[in-house]
Amino acid sequence: MEIEFVAASAALPPKTALARIVFEGQPHEGALAQAVAASRFTGAKGQTLDIVAPAGVDAARLVLVGAGKSDAFDALGAEHAAATAYGAVKTSGVEILRVELPNGDADLAARAALGVRLASYRFDKYRTKEPADKKPSVVRAQIATVASDAALAAFPPLAALADAVSFTRDLVSEPANVLYPVEFARRVKELERLGLEVEILGEAEMLKLGMGSLLGVGQGSVRESQLVVIRWNGATDKAAQPIAFVGKGVCFDTGGISIKPADGMEDMKWDMGGAGAVTGLMHVLAGRKAKVNAIGILGLVENMPDGNAQRPGDVVTSMSGQTIEVINTDAEGRLVLADALWYCQQRFKPKFMVDLATLTGAIIISLGNDYGGLFSNNDELSANLLDASGKEGEPLWRMPLPPQYDKNIDSVIADVKNTGGRPGGSITAALFIQRFVNGLPWAHLDIASTAWKKPSTVPTLPEGATGYGVRLLNRMVQDKYES
Repeated sequence: MEIEFVAASAALPPKTALARIVFEGQPHEGALAQAVAASRFTGAKGQTLDIVAPAGVDAARLVLVGAGKSDAFDALGAEHAAATAYGAVKTSGVEILRVELPNGDADLAARAALGVRLASYRFDKYRTKEPADKKPSVVRAQIATVASDAALAAFPPLAALADAVSFTRDLVSEPANVLYPVEFARRVKELERLGLEVEILGEAEMLKLGMGSLLGVGQGSVRESQLVVIRWNGATDKAAQPIAFVGKGVCFDTGGISIKPADGMEDMKWDMGGAGAVTGLMHVLAGRKAKVNAIGILGLVENMPDGNAQRPGDVVTSMSGQTIEVINTDAEGRLVLADALWYCQQRFKPKFMVDLATLTGAIIISLGNDYGGLFSNNDELSANLLDASGKEGEPLWRMPLPPQYDKNIDSVIADVKNTGGRPGGSITAALFIQRFVNGLPWAHLDIASTAWKKPSTVPTLPEGATGYGVRLLNRMVQDKYES
């Protein structure tokens, strides 16, 4: 999607849809007032009214987009209004969308442009026979504002963010026969063009490091497991202590021997959403030249049920030396994270670690489809994540880590078992992971509820992969950790 910032008075090109963002109770005049009066359009947030452009409006069509109360209009409101405008006309046949903002704020104009970029994302590389009238016709968006130069200057970091979110959505959308661990690692390696340093460890290297927990998950697949290390050294002091992010990357999850039901198993191609989000975060940090030293660690595996697959009842030894009784092979993400987190802290000694994982169905039962679950041993880190979450529209809810539940993952024959039963399933999963963070400030984001939307009710999130986590982590780094 091509983005332009133009003066509010600029002439409209042919085949342009004009979108006006309006507030509840805002008065209208003439034919426009008649059209509004004859409809149920009130200016409420998310409403649209698509009409033939009245006399005096030189546009192919006019769309009014409701933005709610004027005193509540903020950056997210600008994003969502512009994204809603795009959704209203994307397949209409017009080629240009111009969005008129209700004020001259340059930052709001830049965020409106971000909203269009995110809304226009489409994963269509495998569609070969789609009718032309089903394809988006809008190829250019103009954001009209009296502060067009200032908006243009404010947009590059947001454009880098949009690029990174799109990259993550592409990763999560790919089918598992295309995106398996080695291919995922190869695509990350290509990001060295942005200035990232990427190192890839194969199974032989992980075996030498004692990563029996991670390797056990992938031993049933013909695809080799990978551990990917991504480094961005953007701080003034290149030797400054880094911050670290770790992603679960199960490129396909059958459940292994504890096999999942067939219904819905095709969705398990996105069980690498945590690794996708960490990749997207590192992408945007490099893209906007963030002044921070950051580490991204991806544990990439396939969980398959062949004759060599891990069995329920097996005991594996993690890199930490702790032994793990595998009760259920479908509780595999925590096994990947156990070794990836230990490796991260042992090698890089970060200030803190945040892991992201599509970890449990239980978090969906707890929080529904809009909130990610936040578990943490550190109040300051939690507060920073929650603050960024609210600013970027990627909701989080902090969940408890009650010590009395920890006994549910004690094993009779090993140091720990990988499941604690159905009650509090997302909590005991987080407690398992906590045993491998060694007291370092840490947060675990369970994003099983948010990595994929089917359907989506948020205008900046087309149905499918969301890229959840990239925005909130980028915002947290930007606000709290850049020097």
